[in-house]
Amino acid sequence: MSSEITRLNTVDLYDAHVLNNYGRAPLTLVRGRGARVWDDEGKSFLDFTSGIAVSVLGHCHPKWVQAVQRQAGELIHTSNLFRNPLQGELARRLVARAGPGRLFFCNSGAEANDGLLKLARLHGIRKSGGVEGKCFKVIGAENAFHGRTFGGMSATPQEKIQQGFRPLLDGFSFGKLNDLQSFADLIDEDTAAIFLETVQGEGGINPATPEFLRGLRALCTKHNLLLMLDEVQCGIGRTGAFFAFEHADVRPDAIGMAKGLGGGFPIGAIWISETSAELFQPGSHGSTFGGTPLACAAALAVLDVMEQEDLLARVQQLTPAWHEQLKALVAEFPQHVVGLKGLGYLVGLQMAGDALGWVGKLRAAGMLAPPAGGNVVRLLPPLNATAEELTESVEIFRRVLAAG
Repeated sequence: MSSEITRLNTVDLYDAHVLNNYGRAPLTLVRGRGARVWDDEGKSFLDFTSGIAVSVLGHCHPKWVQAVQRQAGELIHTSNLFRNPLQGELARRLVARAGPGRLFFCNSGAEANDGLLKLARLHGIRKSGGVEGKCFKVIGAENAFHGRTFGGMSATPQEKIQQGFRPLLDGFSFGKLNDLQSFADLIDEDTAAIFLETVQGEGGINPATPEFLRGLRALCTKHNLLLMLDEVQCGIGRTGAFFAFEHADVRPDAIGMAKGLGGGFPIGAIWISETSAELFQPGSHGSTFGGTPLACAAALAVLDVMEQEDLLARVQQLTPAWHEQLKALVAEFPQHVVGLKGLGYLVGLQMAGDALGWVGKLRAAGMLAPPAGGNVVRLLPPLNATAEELTESVEIFRRVLAAG
């Protein structure tokens, strides 16, 4: 960072020139390494925000940095009017994880989810024998979050997200997460797809149960619906499996992914099964920056490090002890903590009241953690966090709870 940019300058620049659409913490971050970041005053923080589940390798992993630097010196951008070998290789490796199908690359989770909604429309036309505008309904889950585009907001039944932007897209209805009958009751002949997060993130860290996901798969197969899973936050190893739906041993028809896929570099992707991939034809969807050589180099580096360092096994190995330590906080401070929710390294402590105050206290104590669902404090360590760093997160939380 340029020595000319002081803390005061940064605050002034934000106040004068940056849109005021975030409730930002009074903190300016300038450097990161592994699971830690430093602010412009030299204070160190344990970063269990991880860019909201993005920095799966932590900050500045040397192999990731080398891959990005090397590609930046060779070829950065070409547009999707041409092939680039890294995009083809990334698609191959993701297909190996997801199953037979094809990939579309974009820049973010919101774009990936909007692409899934377009896929549902195309499937509806196919299902209705070529009639456009008849079969287009999508069933989602209450308390979901799928992004802030018009498609994403329409699929997100939260007043704080939708307020001020109506009219939204038609055709959405919502069942209760883990209540299969509530979804079955919403299906009619004009339904095209079921769309939900495998683990609700922004909504409060609410996992879909394996039985529920298997039931949805059966419903979709019976009624010729697409099962579309939003794995933007819960995918790419965060739960100890590459995709969170693997815990249920189901196979969706389409998957939205982003966040951790690039390890900090913007990239999103949609995997579509072979039976529906042909629905997208030239001109039906696109992205100028989707799957650039630089973005794909970053994502391939993430996959390389995950495999070389066996990070899925690492998450599986360290999760039980960490979760037990967190459960001990629930038992020790019942006046403040209601319970523990989540899977692997996507967990939330449900607080007795609003989470924002606790987030601020944790920050003052040296740990960064985001809120979720109003009363949940999320903990999102990088996948290569050490056992000592996981324990440190519990110790910081314990000190904050003890101080009240």
